[in-house]
Amino acid sequence: MRSAAAGDLVGREKSVGLLRTFLGAASETGGALVLTGDAGIGKSVLLDRAARMAPAAGASVLRGAGVEFEADVPYSGLHQVLLPLEGELDSLGPGPRDALAVALGFGVGPDPDRTQVSEATLALFGHVAARRPLLVVVDDVHWLDRASAGVLGWVAQRLEGSRVGFLAAARPAADSPFAHIGLPEHELRPLDDEAAADLLRARFPGLAAGVRVRLVAEAQGNPLALLELAGDAAGGGPAAADASQPQSPLRRVRTVFASRLDGLPAATVRLVLRAALDATGDPRILLSTGPGSPGPGDLEPAERAGLIRIEENPRRVVFAHPLIRSAVVGRSTSRERHAAHHDLAELLADHPERRAWHLAEATVEPDERVAALLDDVARRVLRRGDAVGAVSALVRAAELSPLGADRSRRLSEAAYIGADVTGELRGTPEMLAAARAADPGDDAPLHTAVSAAYILLTGEGDIDTAHHLLVGALEAFSARGGTDERVVNEAFHTLLLVCFFGGRPALWDPFHDILARSAGDGLVSLCISTFCDPARTGQDVLERLDGLIASCEEELDPSRIVWLSIAAVFVDRLSGLRRALWRIVRDGRQGGAVGSAINSLILLGIDDFLTSKWDEAQQLLDEGVRLCDELGYQVIAVPGRWGQALLAAVRGDFAAAEEQADDITRWAAPRGVRVAQVYSWHIRTLVALGRGDYEEAYRHAAAISPAGRFAFRTPIALWVAMDLVEAAVRSNRRSEAAAHVAAMRETAIASLSPRLALLAAGSAAMAASDSTATALFEEALRTPGAERWAFELARVRLAYGEHLRRARAIIAAREQLGRARDAFRRMGARPWAARAESELLATGRTRSQGEQLGPAALTSREREIAMLAASGLSNKKIGERLNLSSRTVGAHLRHVFQKLDITSRGALRDALGPLSSPSTDPAG
Repeated sequence: MRSAAAGDLVGREKSVGLLRTFLGAASETGGALVLTGDAGIGKSVLLDRAARMAPAAGASVLRGAGVEFEADVPYSGLHQVLLPLEGELDSLGPGPRDALAVALGFGVGPDPDRTQVSEATLALFGHVAARRPLLVVVDDVHWLDRASAGVLGWVAQRLEGSRVGFLAAARPAADSPFAHIGLPEHELRPLDDEAAADLLRARFPGLAAGVRVRLVAEAQGNPLALLELAGDAAGGGPAAADASQPQSPLRRVRTVFASRLDGLPAATVRLVLRAALDATGDPRILLSTGPGSPGPGDLEPAERAGLIRIEENPRRVVFAHPLIRSAVVGRSTSRERHAAHHDLAELLADHPERRAWHLAEATVEPDERVAALLDDVARRVLRRGDAVGAVSALVRAAELSPLGADRSRRLSEAAYIGADVTGELRGTPEMLAAARAADPGDDAPLHTAVSAAYILLTGEGDIDTAHHLLVGALEAFSARGGTDERVVNEAFHTLLLVCFFGGRPALWDPFHDILARSAGDGLVSLCISTFCDPARTGQDVLERLDGLIASCEEELDPSRIVWLSIAAVFVDRLSGLRRALWRIVRDGRQGGAVGSAINSLILLGIDDFLTSKWDEAQQLLDEGVRLCDELGYQVIAVPGRWGQALLAAVRGDFAAAEEQADDITRWAAPRGVRVAQVYSWHIRTLVALGRGDYEEAYRHAAAISPAGRFAFRTPIALWVAMDLVEAAVRSNRRSEAAAHVAAMRETAIASLSPRLALLAAGSAAMAASDSTATALFEEALRTPGAERWAFELARVRLAYGEHLRRARAIIAAREQLGRARDAFRRMGARPWAARAESELLATGRTRSQGEQLGPAALTSREREIAMLAASGLSNKKIGERLNLSSRTVGAHLRHVFQKLDITSRGALRDALGPLSSPSTDPAG
């Protein structure tokens, strides 16, 4: 763009002032800013201006740009930015140094995950900025490859206090991770007619007034269009005359750029096309590949035409404007593009992934050698956690596969990863149909069956069809002597989920028969024990699981992390996997492993429920279920809805919990998803306990697993063990309570986890005789790590306090009851808090001895929200009225309920009394 060399930027004075302020602040305390606007609006010119202003202010500058044609090549954008710092890598510790070296192709070693690369990049920026401020400038971030965008977006959010500035440019509403992470933005608007005319008068004073007026109208305030059309008109080019057909200004600009290429030598055009198809700007792309091939000297005509330039420090090839790149590619023939990609593959032989992609683009006919290279790329990027990149590589490898069987295998694997990891459930049936068409036959190949069964299970909840398809394919695969370990493991993982959700012995028996004849993945064996039947898990299995969790930081495959978490959930070991699960959630939120992120959100939400972080649990479960609904993961939504209903039950929102239980059962029953019925019984057990309906609580808990034993392959039976005992004791079923305590002892559930040890000890105390109960309650309270499980611990304290009150140990009872009540109130467990308060009153303690309760205890904000809620407004409407989020309104209402000693919105009006008439019209 010719204006890049100009002094003042006409019509952009405010934007330049904003950049000057940003650079000054960033050089002291760090910061980020994204310029947004349409193509040609002036973003690149402002980035150039900032890059020139920064050294004058004492800052170093790093530059990079997204390139549409290399958006599938991982870390190509980051490579541009960090290439000048290759010599600085040794300043980092061995871990960060090796992570960056491998990711950028400077070294070899185990593939790092994106978090490692992100942390290493931030550390490297910090090291450089310790000497002098640093400005990182990245153009067209919407075209960055996903890996680079994820790293740079992560870094840009963490620059406070760093003396590092991050300045980027993006098109508005572009599908980029930068659009969703909340970085400060500055939108560039079109120039007004007066500024546009001033710009033309300043740059092209000889233009006739009529031409100037016409160009201002045609350019529609787009500076690039204005200047390039004016320059062409001044030189007598196509823009000198009125356009015969109405065109957008940018389309006309591309025509102008293309016309400049028409006069260049063929060797120059070949070289410029190479540069357009490469994202790095690496000068090596200008080298000759042999006789008849262009070399660096052939670039000069393009430099004189103002299309391209060679920058120094670092030395790299740069287009004058990103639109020139697309114009170059757009005017080329497919044969010319294939030749350019072939040259790039030869020149970049020391970058295996980049070479593979260029070879793939250079190849027209099926070629197994190139397909195998892309297959290897898919494996590597999947190990790094880039499932989207793996799917892209597998699909292109399938297109290049000469044999139908290989084409089918690669498409099926892409479909499975798409459904399981990236969240593309609705798009996978089409890919699966193509896989079947590539290798038709009487029997579905195992890889096709796995993908089809996973879609049937997670999408439609069709348990029986998925089971039949997988069992038949596994049997046939075994009979043919198949040895593909990866696809066998995927088959067993999927069949395990089918059996778990189906929950019937008839489903499990074939699974165990086939597994006994196969060398299954170790994770499958772990899950059969810890996930499907934890009550019968041995210590050797737990030790194996603990070892895998301890080494999880080195695991990058999102699917494997989720499966390890599934193995951990029912034996209370998710705490060691939370960092890995959060990595997946962050990646999914940026458009990566969305399917794995859904599972991770639900697993984290369940863990938060168990550890009484209920507000965070609600947010995570809501997000997970919303994504399931949007993307069609109906079966995966079931445990998410279970978690939502458990939260509603413990908070006293019994109607919502029961409605959720009804919905789960109604959807699952006709599909044979038996585990959903177990979830429903669990929800209703907690609801009944909260209401004090112990007959009903016992009935539902015993439906999960009868008193005195733990039902086979029913992991929820462990979680409701204390519920069953408490309900049995309070419904005068002492013998059933004792039998269940004995079953806990015989099964040794206390050895599985501290939480289950607390449940077992608390149950033993509840079921004990008055003479032994005190010692057993004290023993339960001494359970190591009991504080982590605050809800269960408070329930044990409540039961202990009730026992002490009956034994007339009033002082000791008040201590336990008070601590239980306070814990329940902090959590928002309103029914249990009310019960503890009632027990405290029965000890003769009045409320005045505790904190103030009733309407007078409400803050002004709580009173305002309470009155609006009493008038019938929903949390959403209240939030809109008061400019608060729905979650904040909900948190205030929980405090209101505690202070008013009520458990539902319906009781608000009476509890508030005269205060319940709001001063504003709720309909307004």
